[in-house]
Amino acid sequence: MPAPQLLRKTLMFLVVCSAYTGAVFAASSDSTALNEKISRVEQGLSTSVVVKGASAKKMRLADRMHYHQVPAVSIAVVNNGQLEWARAYGVNVVGKAEHTTPTTLFQTASISKAVSAMAALHLVEQGKLQLDGDVNNQLKSWKLPDNEFTKEHKVSLRQLLNHSGGVNVHGFHGYEMTQTVPSLLAVLNGDSPANSAAVRVEAIPGTKWSYSGGGYTIIQLMMMEASKQDFPQLLQDIVFTPLDMQHSRFAARLPQQERNNAAAGHNGSGAAITGLWHQNPELAAAGMWSTPSDLAKIIIEVQKSDAGTSDKILSSPMTKTMLTRGLGETGLGFFVEQQPDRTSFSHSGGNEGFRTLLFGYTKTGQGAVVLTNSDNGSALIQEIFASIAAEYNWPDFKVVQKSTIAPDATLNQKLAGEYLLLDKPASIISEGNRLYFQSNLISSKRLELHRETETSFFLTSPDATVRFETDAKNKVTGFSLIKGVNTYKAERVK
Repeated sequence: MPAPQLLRKTLMFLVVCSAYTGAVFAASSDSTALNEKISRVEQGLSTSVVVKGASAKKMRLADRMHYHQVPAVSIAVVNNGQLEWARAYGVNVVGKAEHTTPTTLFQTASISKAVSAMAALHLVEQGKLQLDGDVNNQLKSWKLPDNEFTKEHKVSLRQLLNHSGGVNVHGFHGYEMTQTVPSLLAVLNGDSPANSAAVRVEAIPGTKWSYSGGGYTIIQLMMMEASKQDFPQLLQDIVFTPLDMQHSRFAARLPQQERNNAAAGHNGSGAAITGLWHQNPELAAAGMWSTPSDLAKIIIEVQKSDAGTSDKILSSPMTKTMLTRGLGETGLGFFVEQQPDRTSFSHSGGNEGFRTLLFGYTKTGQGAVVLTNSDNGSALIQEIFASIAAEYNWPDFKVVQKSTIAPDATLNQKLAGEYLLLDKPASIISEGNRLYFQSNLISSKRLELHRETETSFFLTSPDATVRFETDAKNKVTGFSLIKGVNTYKAERVK
C-alpha cells in the first residue's frame, strides 16, 4: 500500500475511534450519571497484569484500539438484571467510512456453542433428545465410528456438551467466500471439500476434558434430526424469537441484504481478510452472527432462569444443570466458575478475523459482552473487561501485580528461537535485556516477557506465564504457555 494511502487510512482510523458511533441505554437509567460511568469505562482500560513498582496508568479505549489494530469494538453491559448500556466504536472495514453501531452484526465465533447448548437442552426437556446414553442411538444419517476407545464407554450428549466425550477437532478454519462449503456430513467425515479432520473419538469418553468443536458438530446433526428442522430455523424458534433477538441468526453465508450491516474480519496486520469474513458451516460450533445487545438477552435469561423467574428456553433445574461443572472448567455449554456469592458463566470465541467474549453472573444481575473484528481482539477484550470490572466492582478481571527479577541478556539469547505452539509458529525474540514473545495465536504483535524466576516469565496482556524447559544438557527444548488452569506445550524447532 503506498505510504500516503496508508497514512490516510491511519488518520481515518484514529478519527473514527476517537468517539463512539452509536449508543443504546436502559430506559430507567439516569443519563448523566450513566454517561459518566461509561466514560470511566472508556478511559479506564488496563492490562490484566502490571509489573509491581511500575506506575499504574489507565488507558483510553480509542488508543488501545489503535495499538492493537482493532478497527471495531461493540460492547453491552448488563447491570441489575437489565441491559444498562451498549456502545459501538470504530468502523466495519478499516479504511472505509461505515461506522460500527450497536446493531452492526459480528461473527460471535464459539459463543455459538453456548447458545446451541441451550437449544439442545431445550430439546432434552421436550423429550426429543437424551442427555445420557450412546449418541449413536439418537443419530440416523451418520454414526460416530466405534473404536478401541468406545469399546466399554460410549459417547453421550452430556459429554459432548461438556467437552469430555474424547472427541477430536478443537476448532474450524472456515471457508473463504469463493470456496465451496462442505455439507455437514462431509465435515463430520473429513471429506473434500472439508478442511478439517474427520470427527472421531480419540480418548475414552468421560475420562478427560478436551475442547472439541467436532463434538458440537455432532450435536448440530443430533438437533436437526431430532427436530426435523434445519439448524438456523430451529435456533430461531427456540432462542431468538422467544428472547426477541432481532439481530441474531445462524448462517454459514450471511444473506446479501445483511452484509452492509456486518463488521468485516481483520487479520493480525490490521487488513481486512479476503472476502471480509469466512463461511462457517459448523453452525453450532461457530456459525452465529449477533450483536452485544442481543447476546445480553442470553445473559439476562440465564440469570432469570437460574433464579426461577423465567423459563423461555430452559427450566430453572435444567439451567442449574447447565451451570454445574462437569470435567474441566465447563458445565454444559458455558465455562463456569463458582464464586462465594454467585456463579459466573462465560464463553469466548475466535473465528478468522473475529474475537469475542460473553460473561455473566448469576444472582447479581451483572455481565457484559464484547465483540471485536480482529485477530488481535483478545488482548483488547481483556483490557475492556478489566475496566468494566473495576467500574462495577466485579470479583473477576481484577488487575494483578507481579514482581520481577533482574533481566539477563545472556539468558535471553539462550532462550531466543523458533518454536511450535499448537502446531503454529511462535517466536522468542531477544533484544539485550528485553525478551519478547510472538504468536499469532495471541497477537501479531511482539509481547514483552517479564522475568519472575530463573526460567519463568510472564505476559501482562493476556495474563499468561511462559515457562522454559531444558534437557539433561541444559539445552532449551521448549516452553509451556500457562493460562489459567490450561497449559499449552511448545517445542523448539530452531
